[in-house]
Amino acid sequence: METSIELVPTQETLSFIELITNASLLVQIVMAILVIASMVSWSMIFYKWFTLKHWTNIAREFEGEFWSVGDLSSLYYDWEQRNRDVGSIAEIFLEGYRELSRLLTRRNIDRADIVDGVHRSMGVALNRAEESVNSNLSFLATVGSTSPYIGLFGTVWGIMNSFRALGTLQTTTIAAVAPGIAEALIATAMGLAAAIPAVIAYNRFSYQADRLLGQYETFAEEFLSVVNRQYAIRQTLS
Repeated sequence: METSIELVPTQETLSFIELITNASLLVQIVMAILVIASMVSWSMIFYKWFTLKHWTNIAREFEGEFWSVGDLSSLYYDWEQRNRDVGSIAEIFLEGYRELSRLLTRRNIDRADIVDGVHRSMGVALNRAEESVNSNLSFLATVGSTSPYIGLFGTVWGIMNSFRALGTLQTTTIAAVAPGIAEALIATAMGLAAAIPAVIAYNRFSYQADRLLGQYETFAEEFLSVVNRQYAIRQTLS
C-alpha cells in the first residue's frame, strides 16, 4: 500500500522553544554546542575589540612622546611606572632600553654588540606582543569554519529521523512532518548564527593585528637607529 501525505489545515503552531525541546537528544546536543560556541566567541569578540583598541591608543600615545621627548631615560622611567601591559609597544621599548642600559655599563663594548643585544631583547618582547595580539583569533577562525558543518550535521540527523518516522506510517499529514524538519533546520540556522559573526570578527581583527604588529616592527627598527646614532655620537665626543 502506498504512503500518502495529506494536507490538513491546522491552527496549532509550535514555538521556537517547543521545537528545540521536542528535538532529538543528538540534535539538542548539537544546538547546545553551537550556543556555547557562540557565547564564547562573542565574549572573545568584545574582549579582542577592547584590547586591540587599547593597544592602538597606547601605540599612538607612546610614539608621540617618544619622538617629542629628548631624554630616553625619563621616558623609560615614566612608562615603566605606568605600563605593565604585555602586547603594547611600550613593553618593546622598555625591554630594549633595559638591555641598552645594561650593556652600556660594560667597558670597551663594541657598537655592533650593543645594537645586536638591544635587537635581540626587543625581538623577544616583540614575540610576546605577537602572541598577545593574535590570541583568541584561532578560536574565532575555528568557530567560523566549523559551526556551519556542526549545524548541518544536526539538520541531517533530524531530517533523517523525521523520514524514518514517516516511513512507519501509511497515512500522514504535513503537520506531522513539519515540526521534525523545522527543528532540524534550526540547527543549521544556529550554526550560521555562530559562524557569521566569528568570521567577520576574525577578518577584521586579523587586519588590525597585522597592522599593529607592523607598527611595532617599524618602531623597533627606528629605535635601533636611534641607539646606533646616539652611541656613534657618544664615541665621537669621548
